Amino acid sequence: MAETKKEKAPKITGAERKQHGPFKKRRAGVVLSKDEVIRIKAGRKKLRRDMRKMGVKSKKEFELTASSLGLYFDKNRRIAVILWWLLGKGGWLLLGLAVLGMLVFFGFSYMTQLQGHFTISMSDELFLEGFSLSETKGFENPTSHLFAPPAEGVPCVSITNISEDVFKIDGSHNGNYDADQGRYNGDYFAYTFYVRNEGESTQNLRWQFLVNSESHDVSDATWAMLFVDGQMTMYAEADDQGNPEMLPAAEDNSQGYLTAPFYDQAAAPEELYEVVDRRNNMTYWRVKPEKFLTGTVVDTDVITEFQPEEVHCFTVVLWLEGDDPHCTDELIGGHMGMEFQLDLLPPEEE
Repeated sequence: MAETKKEKAPKITGAERKQHGPFKKRRAGVVLSKDEVIRIKAGRKKLRRDMRKMGVKSKKEFELTASSLGLYFDKNRRIAVILWWLLGKGGWLLLGLAVLGMLVFFGFSYMTQLQGHFTISMSDELFLEGFSLSETKGFENPTSHLFAPPAEGVPCVSITNISEDVFKIDGSHNGNYDADQGRYNGDYFAYTFYVRNEGESTQNLRWQFLVNSESHDVSDATWAMLFVDGQMTMYAEADDQGNPEMLPAAEDNSQGYLTAPFYDQAAAPEELYEVVDRRNNMTYWRVKPEKFLTGTVVDTDVITEFQPEEVHCFTVVLWLEGDDPHCTDELIGGHMGMEFQLDLLPPEEE
C-alpha cells in the first residue's frame, strides 16, 4: 500500500483571523473565522480522498458524512440577495424565501438520511494537538474522522450470539463471519478504531458515546458494549421504572444465562454478572449492564496522561437484545444513529 503523506494541521498564532468581504462563510448561522474556513476546507478535501480510497464516490454520501462531522458551510444565498437588492420587488423577496425554504428542506433531508450512521470525530483542538484516528493499529491511513456503515435489517439476538473475538477485529465487522458467504452476517453492529497522540505534549482526552437520532424507541431494546483497550463495559437503557435493566429480571430466579459472555474482559465482572443459581452441575448467570447516562448520552470518560506516540483502542458493539422485554415488532422500521466524540478535557474539569 502506498504511503500517504501526513498533512500538518495549520498552526494558529494569536487571535483567529476574520473573514473579509460582504459574503462571509457561515456554519449553522454563525460567521466563521478565516482559520476555521481553512480547516473545514482541508477537512472536506481529506474526507473526500479517504472516502474514495474506501470506494465511496457518491456525492450524497460525502455530504451526509461531512455534515455529521461539521465539515460544511451554510448554503450561499448571495444570488437571491443581489437580485432582490437590485430589483427591489417583493416577488424577488418571495423567491428568496422560497429558495431558503428549499435549502431548509434539503438540509432536513440530509439529516434524515444520516440516521443510522455511526461517526467518530475529533474536536479542532485535539486535531491541532496532533491526535489522529485510524481503523488499523498501524495507522496506515490516519485521519481526523471516521465513519462506519450501519447494520441494516438486524434481527433481535442475544448477547451470547456475539463473536468472542469481536474486540480483536479492526474496522467494521457487523455480525459474525459467515465463511460460506465470505462476509459478516450483519446481526449486530461492531466497529473497532484507534486513537494516537502524534503531538509533542501529554494531554487528557475525553470521550463521549452519544445517541444522535432514533425512531420507534429503538434505544429501549438496544444494548451496547464498549471495549477500551480490551476492557469491556456493557450498557442498556433503564427499565420502565428507571432502574438498571437486568436479564433475567431481578425477581426471576427460575432461569439465567448458562455462560457469562466476555467475563474476562469486563472492567467490573463482579458488578456486571451475578450467579442466579447452581443446580445439576450448571451455573446460571444474571447480567446487569450499566444504564445509559441520559436519553442521548450512553457514557463519557477521560483518558488521563495520554502520552506522545501512545495508542488506545476502542470497539463499539450494538445489538437488539432479544431477551429485552422492549424487543417487539414495534421496532420494525426503526433506526438508531450513534456517534463517538473525542476532545481535550477542559482545564477547569481536570
